[in-house]
Amino acid sequence: MAAPIECKAAVAYGYNQPLSIEMITVAPPEAGEVRIKIVATSLCHSDAHFVWREMPKDAYPYVLGHEAAGIVESVGEGVTSVKPGDKVVPCFLCQCGDCRYCKDPRTNLCEQFPEEIGYFDTYATGHSSRITLKDGNQARQFIGTSTFSEYTVIPEIQVAKVRDDAPLETVCLLSCGIPTGYGAAVNVAKVQAGSTCAVWGLGTIGLAAVMGCKARGAKTIFGVDINPDKEAKARELGITEFLNPLDYDKPIQEVIKEKTDGGLDYAIECIGAAKCVEAALESVRRGIGLAVVVGLAESKLTLSVDNFLMGKTLHGCYYGGYKSRDSIPKLVDEFMAGNLNLDAFISHRMDIDDINKAFDLLKAGTSYRSVMTFGK
Repeated sequence: MAAPIECKAAVAYGYNQPLSIEMITVAPPEAGEVRIKIVATSLCHSDAHFVWREMPKDAYPYVLGHEAAGIVESVGEGVTSVKPGDKVVPCFLCQCGDCRYCKDPRTNLCEQFPEEIGYFDTYATGHSSRITLKDGNQARQFIGTSTFSEYTVIPEIQVAKVRDDAPLETVCLLSCGIPTGYGAAVNVAKVQAGSTCAVWGLGTIGLAAVMGCKARGAKTIFGVDINPDKEAKARELGITEFLNPLDYDKPIQEVIKEKTDGGLDYAIECIGAAKCVEAALESVRRGIGLAVVVGLAESKLTLSVDNFLMGKTLHGCYYGGYKSRDSIPKLVDEFMAGNLNLDAFISHRMDIDDINKAFDLLKAGTSYRSVMTFGK
C-alpha cells in the first residue's frame, strides 16, 4: 500500500506575497485518485491571478500550479485508465466521460467542473486536499491539481495518459495555455482559409491563437497589443500586421474596419478586458463576423454593445473547445509529428526554487512560459 511522501512544494500564504519553498507531505491516493510525480510545471497567468488578486484571508494557504506533466507514482482503488510508470498530463478541466456534457460533442465541459472559478479547493466528487504543510495544516489544492508540488494527488478524471516518448518538459504546456488559444481558432472559431482575423493580446494564449489562425489558412492576421516588444514573436508565429492601439488617435476597431473594408471575419480576444471584448465584437463584419472571448477576467465583465448586431456572433470559449483527456494525447501526437510548435513558447527554464523569479518575469511582460523542474 502506498505511503505518504515528503517532498518540495511552492506554497502561497497570502495576497501579493512571494511563494515559500518548503517541504510538505502528500497523502496516498484514495479510490479514484492518482498520485503523480511532477517532472515539469510551468507558470500560467491563471496561477498569478491567485497571488496578485486580493482574496479572503481564509483562502490561503494554497499550492498553485496546473500546467504540468509527470509520471504516475501510484493509483487508488478502481483506477483503470493509468498505472504506475505512465507518463501523464494533469487536466484542470476534468472529463468524467459519463455526464451529459461529456457525452455531448457540442461542448468540452463536464458536470464535475464548477460554473464559476473563484477561490476553492478541489471540485471532483469525493476529492479533498491531499497536501499537508509542515505545521500540520492542509493546503488548498488549486483546481484539483497543485502542480507546484513535486508530488500531487489528482482525481483520475483529471489525468490524461500520453505516449511514452513524450518529452514532459515540453508537453506540459498542453495542459492549459497552448490548447486554449490554438483551439479558440481551430475548434471554436473554425477559421476558414483565406479569411481575415485579429487576435487581442499576444501573450502565450494569444500567440497560440495566432498559430491556430495560421494553421487554418487565414490570409490576414492582425496582432493587437500595447506592448511593442510582443511584435517579433507574434510575427514569427504568424501575424501579418502588428497593431498597437496607443499608436492611433481613434479606436482600434475603427482602424481595423478601415484596413479590412468593413471588418474582420474572426476576432479572438485573449485579454479578458471589457473594452477589448467590445472592440473585438465591433471589429467583425456585420452578417457573418464572429468574435471569440478567451481571456479570463478578474471579475464579471460589463459590456456596452450595440444591440443592433446585424448577424454578428459573440462566442465564449474554454480550454479551446478541447475535451481534455481525449484531446491531450492527440495534441502530443501533433507535437511529436512536428505540426505543433511548443518550443517557441518556452522563454525560460529554471528550478522550482526560482519560482518567484518566474512570477517577476511574467509581471514584467518579459516571459511567455517559464518551465520549472524539481531537480534530480
